[in-house]
Amino acid sequence: MNTFHFGFQAMGSGCEAVIVSISKKEAQSIATLAIEEVSRIERKYSRYRPESIVSRINAAAGRDFVEYDEETAALIKYADTLYDQSNGLFDMTSGVLGHVWNFSKAVLPEPAKLSERLALVGWHRVERQENAIRLPEAGMEIDFGGFGKEYAADRAAGVVHAQGVRHGYVNLAGDIRLVGPKPDGTPWIIGIQDPRHKQRTIASIPLHSGALATSGDYERFFEADGKRYCHIIHPGSGYPVTYWRSVTVIAPLAITAGSCTTIAMLKGADALPFLDESGMGYLAVDQAGKIYHKNT
Repeated sequence: MNTFHFGFQAMGSGCEAVIVSISKKEAQSIATLAIEEVSRIERKYSRYRPESIVSRINAAAGRDFVEYDEETAALIKYADTLYDQSNGLFDMTSGVLGHVWNFSKAVLPEPAKLSERLALVGWHRVERQENAIRLPEAGMEIDFGGFGKEYAADRAAGVVHAQGVRHGYVNLAGDIRLVGPKPDGTPWIIGIQDPRHKQRTIASIPLHSGALATSGDYERFFEADGKRYCHIIHPGSGYPVTYWRSVTVIAPLAITAGSCTTIAMLKGADALPFLDESGMGYLAVDQAGKIYHKNT
């Protein structure tokens, strides 16, 4: 058995499928199926794709209901659960705030424009029928970015497992779902990036199974007047979070790990009790560089 690494681009990021197989040809064939599954999810749920269900829902805001299938229904139900469990912090309609934050330019948004966007946030306002959804106000949007990549990692790993592979993992830009341990039963060692030094790691986490995801203030950001503004935006204030440099969570599923990291980033000083109550392993780095961690 050999370990084969297949790099690919998806969702604007560098990704990798790692598959342990008898031959490279077999591994390549299986990796192709996994990559196709990631591409399918990106086409279906990316707000940047005009043909996606998300784009169709957003385009109909203020007008019509848009029907969706069972897969989308399950993801919307999950978004409901996250909204309730986070007391409204995890809000699928808050992506609209990103339109007034330009991370390629170190300029703060105009207060009036930010207020206009804040008025469009509110998952509780979204109207649902049995298999359809409607955004009640023109300009409202939904965005699966809060867990779409992690869902794709889970699905791709499931495709690999269904082909008989029992050792390997899928890594979508640091959101990782394992298929199984190394062939000798030892864990894969996952390095956690130092949020202030791209080429350094601050920890190495051994994983036999499950998933790992990280959210941080270093992925997209700018600095103005000595203050860092990152892409994770609080749905109440409309401003980026500031308490944590990064939060990593270990969970059975990547989608669970990813949504927990996002909620923790949004909770700020209240994140540790939330993470402790979740029962999952975590590693969090605050703005002073202090590390907090708990094993599963």
